[in-house]
Amino acid sequence: MIQMTEEQTAGQTPQAIDLMQFVPKVHFEQIPIRNLVSNQEYQRNLSQHHVQRAAANFDLYQINPVKVSRRNGINYVFNGQHTIEIVALVSGSRETPVWCMVYDDLGYEHEADIFANQMKYVKPLLPYEIFMANIEAGNDKQLIIRDLVESYDLTIASTTTPGGICAVATLENIHDKYGYHMLDHVIRLIAATWEGASQSFSANMMNGLARFLNAYGDAIKDDVFKEKLGRISIKELARTAKDRRSGSLGFAEAILIYYNKKSRNPLTWDKLYTHKLPHKKDMEEEPSDIPEPGDADGESSQMELFGLHDSGVSG
Repeated sequence: MIQMTEEQTAGQTPQAIDLMQFVPKVHFEQIPIRNLVSNQEYQRNLSQHHVQRAAANFDLYQINPVKVSRRNGINYVFNGQHTIEIVALVSGSRETPVWCMVYDDLGYEHEADIFANQMKYVKPLLPYEIFMANIEAGNDKQLIIRDLVESYDLTIASTTTPGGICAVATLENIHDKYGYHMLDHVIRLIAATWEGASQSFSANMMNGLARFLNAYGDAIKDDVFKEKLGRISIKELARTAKDRRSGSLGFAEAILIYYNKKSRNPLTWDKLYTHKLPHKKDMEEEPSDIPEPGDADGESSQMELFGLHDSGVSG
């Protein structure tokens, strides 16, 4: 690949620079899936689970062009093997054509190198960026969650801030796994108890409280919770949780300790571990969803357009 510095290009006309050197030498074709090969040694194993999950949520507008290297008359897929299997499954035929970005000048080693490094400079979308894009798209779930958060004079935020919730993936997970009313209960209790203090809406805190509320149900009295837990700062609660164990279960245990303190009829510990979740997926520990400083801009739309990563429906 030819690269030029600013000093080299300064003062030169576009014709002198030859802008075509920055354009891939490719052409686009619609090629039937049966005429595509993806059995190269460098390819990762096909995930049938991923194919079936993406097929169940098929969206024609999420399909990226398949990247193909044509060598000796054979169309080798080096990005998009999951895409072709998803389309074949949904359409019910390997005669179905897919748009392919075809390279005619690659050798096997060059293909393998491109495959190995295709994600090196791709920046994944952050949960906050995905959430806000869904808001712009008018998708119901995200609009409902946003309105619920704002009903408590809180905001959806990209970074940790008083009165803001940046653990947006956790908001969605609690909504999906426990339902709207549980998410409402979690937000209401945290807001009333710690009044929007920094870190009170962390991922592990919200997941831990959801687990606690799900385990004990109507046995939890909101006024008792606010009185007892309100005496404990979030920092102290987090330290106790960390001493117990990592993740949201540590927070659930810490909440139980302080809720039971000086109680005549303490809640039993075994229920915290034996009460089944509404869904099979375990939500014991999740990342904080707090982005690193300077990590605000989204994934390159050009990379997404040309299928430079093999994930999602474009897999």
